[in-house]
Amino acid sequence: MKKPALRALAVLCGAALSLATLLPASADTLDEVKERGALNCTGHNGSYLGLAEVDDTGNWKGLDIDFCRALATAVFGTYEGHLNIVPISWAQRWPLLQSGELDVVVKSSDWTASRDSELGLQFSSVYVFTSQKVMAHKELGAETLADLDGGSICVPAGTSTEKLLASYLAAHGIDMEIIASEKTEESQAAYLSGRCDAYAEWDVQLAVARLNAENEADHVILPDTFAAGPCGMVVRENDDHWLDIVNFTLSTMLTAEQAGVTQANVDEMKANPPTPDIAKMLGVTPGYGSRVGLSDSFGYDIIKAVGNYNDVWERNLGQGSPYKLARGPNELWQNGGVLFPMIMD
Repeated sequence: MKKPALRALAVLCGAALSLATLLPASADTLDEVKERGALNCTGHNGSYLGLAEVDDTGNWKGLDIDFCRALATAVFGTYEGHLNIVPISWAQRWPLLQSGELDVVVKSSDWTASRDSELGLQFSSVYVFTSQKVMAHKELGAETLADLDGGSICVPAGTSTEKLLASYLAAHGIDMEIIASEKTEESQAAYLSGRCDAYAEWDVQLAVARLNAENEADHVILPDTFAAGPCGMVVRENDDHWLDIVNFTLSTMLTAEQAGVTQANVDEMKANPPTPDIAKMLGVTPGYGSRVGLSDSFGYDIIKAVGNYNDVWERNLGQGSPYKLARGPNELWQNGGVLFPMIMD
């Protein structure tokens, strides 16, 4: 090889090595979780009704909590004894994930450009879509957000909702005092007590808050959507193997729903799989879990422990919950929604 070519190769190799030193190395999170014996997953530092809340007996429940359970089950075969729900504020999500104190953030977190590119984070496929809206006291007579000009609005601190709301208000020339509280329940309480004229949150939480108000009819959710966004489960940058496991967990729950495999009938489906894909997903045919270093039965284990996506939704937010919320855009694609699983191949 001629000297100019050798020098060019040396430069390229040097550049590659320099780039590698700039990218943070990531240990295998799956191995770390297995060694610890438990998954460290996010809860909330208060109640985020329908998503993460503590019941009267002190047990966690909610959509986000069930996804934590599904991921722990994928790794260990059961979440019982293998899941630590860590109560944190919104602002604590990223420092605790980056430090390794959390393995994954499942906390209704919007996938934003700055979080993806600047904070050393990676997002999974979308597990829930949100629309950011505003609820106001009906007695104010507001029909749109602009009608609240000069008033006050409550919002949870340290969230993308707070930033998106401020941006929307500025862009539309609406002057409102933003009152931010550390806990979601504090924001709700401030609004319901009359401290704020309005309350900004994503539509699911507004519906939940209104259902829990003393008089539901006293509150109106305005038609304005000041932001809409996809929520993903979040891992550290360059943690690609772990991200695969998170995505396989979500896709398994969506695939199961699409195929009619539920928590109630999964044993029957495993005994007599209706298709080769379902046989593979439930571990009857080997190869599905071993792709990502899991047991081939991990799909069966997840559905048996927590159910498919619809099981989880209906239990926590839908007809089996106090909130009776329709799935809307969170339906499967063939049912008019936008969620879809990976192709099993």
